[in-house]
Amino acid sequence: MFTPHPLREVLHNEVHARPYERLAAPLSLSHLALLTPPGQTASREHLHALLRARHLPLPAEDASHLSLDIGGVHLRWEQHTEFQTYTFWRSLPERPTSFDEPAVSLVPQDWLRGIPGQWLVGTHMVVTRSRDDGSDPLIRGGLSEESLVGSIVMDGQAEVYTDFRLHPDGFARVVVVAASMHPRRLGRTVQRLLEVETYRMMALLGLPAARQVSSTLADAERELAQIADQIRNAEGSHEPELLRQLTGLAGRVESLYANTHARFSASSAYFELVQRRIDELAEHRLAGLQTMGEFMDRRLGPAMQTCAWAARRQQQLSERISRTSNLLRTRVEIEQQQSSQALLDAMNRRQKAQLMLQTAVEGLSIAAITYYGAGLVGYLAKGAKNAGLPWNTDLVVAVAIPVIAFTVWLGMRRLHAAAQRAAE
Repeated sequence: MFTPHPLREVLHNEVHARPYERLAAPLSLSHLALLTPPGQTASREHLHALLRARHLPLPAEDASHLSLDIGGVHLRWEQHTEFQTYTFWRSLPERPTSFDEPAVSLVPQDWLRGIPGQWLVGTHMVVTRSRDDGSDPLIRGGLSEESLVGSIVMDGQAEVYTDFRLHPDGFARVVVVAASMHPRRLGRTVQRLLEVETYRMMALLGLPAARQVSSTLADAERELAQIADQIRNAEGSHEPELLRQLTGLAGRVESLYANTHARFSASSAYFELVQRRIDELAEHRLAGLQTMGEFMDRRLGPAMQTCAWAARRQQQLSERISRTSNLLRTRVEIEQQQSSQALLDAMNRRQKAQLMLQTAVEGLSIAAITYYGAGLVGYLAKGAKNAGLPWNTDLVVAVAIPVIAFTVWLGMRRLHAAAQRAAE
């Protein structure tokens, strides 16, 4: 009936691109996140190698999500803009008491070590049914009591414990106690917990950049203050050099802004996702423990404020440089206008002198033309007298002189008027 948009089906199915898994306790789960450059195909080819070795179907070329059983362990793979994630889990036949046998141990280690990218996030998670079902030894023996964080989540249907520390194997640890949670709801809970850890680490990627640019911005601010102070008392001959220094400083600041703006913007977006996922968990306090939301506010919040302040500081410094440059350019333009005014005044004076000289020359020209005209009239009068006309030659010349002079003067005035109209 209608002409469909070429992306209609893709956009409609985007909300189903990464569905939650159906999970049931008890289970062991391992989560990995690796930074990969956009457009890199090595990661997908490495995943294809694992699937081919197990005679499993390959995902579509444009697929960004895959979930299947690879033999003894389930794999969930996701491709994001900056990173990709691998989540492995397996059901446990009995109550878990430690993190000694994570789900990732069932994955071929040679293939695991060969995953392309830079490893950023690693999390082991154990999900139990109740505190009496093995979670107490996991919490007391597997997590650090000094930084233990715990809360009741999902309307009281589960408890979550973690210490946000890297343990000797390089992985963080999370314990989830889910008594009678529906598999879909448990899958959403686990996915949100994993995303909190992943997005937290991605958000923190902006912190080293913020610390690095702080010293550069401090040097740039001092240099700008020095230039602004020199502008106050600078002579006209020094202004081009000050403008050159300002231009160089603006170039360095803009280059720094271009190199870090994307990272700071991404950190802000990831931090917002962390807060949103924590809100979705609907935390309630456990006696004597911080909630994850409180921990993030105290530990992650200041780091994100540092990134936000670095971004604002760059923007404000760029604006200050622009204002200082405009001030110096305005000063240069005013001096140029003053020089132009002085030049115009000098030209006007010269023009007046030329006009006076021209008036004197015109007076002499009128006299000369009158003299030559009177001579011609004298010749004509003498010729006419010789031809028999009774003329007094001297009288004719005397009468002709004022007539000739007035005619020449009138012609000069008309010529001046025509030139003035043409100039206007």
